[in-house]
Amino acid sequence: VQLQASGGGLVLAGGSLRLSCATSGRTFSSYAMGWFRQAPGKEREFVASISRGGGSTVYADSAKGRFTVSRDSAKNTVSLQMNSLKPEDTAVYYCAAEIGPQLRVPDYWGQGTLVTVSS
Repeated sequence: VQLQASGGGLVLAGGSLRLSCATSGRTFSSYAMGWFRQAPGKEREFVASISRGGGSTVYADSAKGRFTVSRDSAKNTVSLQMNSLKPEDTAVYYCAAEIGPQLRVPDYWGQGTLVTVSS
């Protein structure tokens, strides 16, 4: 599967952004999906995931209450709605996919989209 992330940009602290990840192929329903991020000088970290069926979501502590992950099986997309953004959310955000019910160790990665939050 190929993943194409979009929606990044520059936003003021407290603002919102919605990231989207378009997937290719006909087997979207086979994949658990999720988002990771990598800030400058830091390791890539998990942000959020959604199960293959869409009924289960997992969030990093830093994302709980502010971010919402969702998937649209009709459009083969996964989204990350980010609210109340903070400067520490600045990072390149990557969508990821794993064959199976839950996202644990991704099999596929998108190219990343840059989110910059200014104070």
